[in-house]
Amino acid sequence: METKEEYWEITFEEKNELPEGYSVEDYEPKDFINSKLMQDFPLRGRAVFLRIKRRRWRHKTKGGVIKRDFSFTAAGSKFTQELSDFLKDTSEYATRYHEKYSQLLRD
Repeated sequence: METKEEYWEITFEEKNELPEGYSVEDYEPKDFINSKLMQDFPLRGRAVFLRIKRRRWRHKTKGGVIKRDFSFTAAGSKFTQELSDFLKDTSEYATRYHEKYSQLLRD
């Protein structure tokens, strides 16, 4: 967890476990693919950002890559579906809060 004056950034790394249906003999772990940064509800007066780091695995002989598909965000937004639905009713708060940290979300 990284603490800044104005926000907390919490990083989650996917475990090094192959998805179901794939063999350890056929695949080897590779690095992480591009991480996703999501804004969560504020905590103790600070913004909270969750960074999700997903793994990928490469087929040892064919070279193909597999990865899990996590759908965390609603289409066209930077929010989870539940949070997006909630913020539709409180759009003034969402706009003000999002604008303040929009540059961090773009990085």
